[in-house]
Amino acid sequence: MTRVTTTDLWHHYGRVRADQDRAVPDSFRWSWSQQDGPGPEVLGDITGRRLADLGSGAARHAAHLAVHHDPERVDAVDASPAQHRMATDLFATLAPRLRLVHRDVVPHLRANPGTYDLVYSVFGAVDFTDPHTLLPAAAEALRPGGRLVFSTLAHYLSGAPAQPDFTAADVPAKTPDGEPATMHRWVLQEHVWTKALDEAGFTSIRVAEVPAGDGPRPATTLIVTGERPVV
Repeated sequence: MTRVTTTDLWHHYGRVRADQDRAVPDSFRWSWSQQDGPGPEVLGDITGRRLADLGSGAARHAAHLAVHHDPERVDAVDASPAQHRMATDLFATLAPRLRLVHRDVVPHLRANPGTYDLVYSVFGAVDFTDPHTLLPAAAEALRPGGRLVFSTLAHYLSGAPAQPDFTAADVPAKTPDGEPATMHRWVLQEHVWTKALDEAGFTSIRVAEVPAGDGPRPATTLIVTGERPVV
């Protein structure tokens, strides 16, 4: 099996659900199970705020916030052509409060310095992008006092412990043709994430643990937050 970087490894993800469930979700969950744990209150009051969802997939979390929490705008950013098409098919009518952006998250963040009050990721781009690249870009895209919030795995789905350093693992994926491939995923211990955010310039860094819930392949979740300092 070889790692593929030039094809859409998210082509198949969420397709069955998109065919069966086209509604804007009535809830927002940070946990891996998506059935329990904290919800959008982790973000604070986002009324009139500008947000970016990093690695938004079909944009279900972004759609929920756009409809139920009165932000100025949520930019749902995803590099996958298939995921962007799916999000457009499901939620294009929510524009302009929801903006669907087909782009790699790092170039998007770098092109929008000081734009966002809050950027977040629910097992999204933060998991699949080198932290040394993504986190500084996220800090740059935030306004002073803005916040980064993301959920990530506290351990591998196999139960193996998270990495004690900045090592990425190759995890299984499929090409659009169904051929096996792999992609990088960063599953890091709490102190590693804290160090990465600190090096990127974030302050007030906090990590909360959400216990594994029920369902297939239960996993403990880390919710990580940091702030861009007010200069």
